[in-house]
Amino acid sequence: MNTDTGRKPEQAVEQSRCCTFLIADKCFAFDSDLVIEVLQKGVINNVPLASPAISGLLNLRGRIVPAIDLRTFLEFSPASSSVQQINIIVDIRNEWYCFLVDQLLDVTAYDSHQITPRSNTLFDVITGVLPTASHLIHFLSPEKILKRLLEIKPRTLSVG
Repeated sequence: MNTDTGRKPEQAVEQSRCCTFLIADKCFAFDSDLVIEVLQKGVINNVPLASPAISGLLNLRGRIVPAIDLRTFLEFSPASSSVQQINIIVDIRNEWYCFLVDQLLDVTAYDSHQITPRSNTLFDVITGVLPTASHLIHFLSPEKILKRLLEIKPRTLSVG
C-alpha cells in the first residue's frame, strides 16, 4: 500500500502555539510551552524599592514567584480600577515568574514562518509580529523582559 501523501518533508508546516492576551487593547503573546498556568486572582505582596514594573511577590503553593506588571513594563498608562489583571505563570529555566496582563484571549496555533521579525530595535522584548483576522499579535520574550528588568537600577535609600 502506498502511503505517500505527495508532500515533501521540507514542505511540512511547522505549527506552534502561543498564549495570547491583551494589554491596553493591544494583543501580545508568549510561547505556550512556557506557560505553566493562569490565575484569576493572587495575593501579591509589595517589594519595597523594586523596579516599578515589579508588582511584588506571589506565594504560589509555597513557591515565591516574582510578579511583573507588563502594562507598566511596556510603558502603557495605568489600568482603570475596573480592570482585574490576570496572572500568567511562566517557567524560565526552572524558575517561575508571574506576568500580569489585562485580559487572557486564547491559545492560538500559527505557522512560525508567518511571523515577521521585529523591525524596531528600540524595543527588543518584542521578537516578532503576526497579523491575524482579529489582531496584530506581538510576540514577547519573557527572557528578554527579565534581562531588561535586571538592567534597571533599583532605587536606593539615601542615608544622612
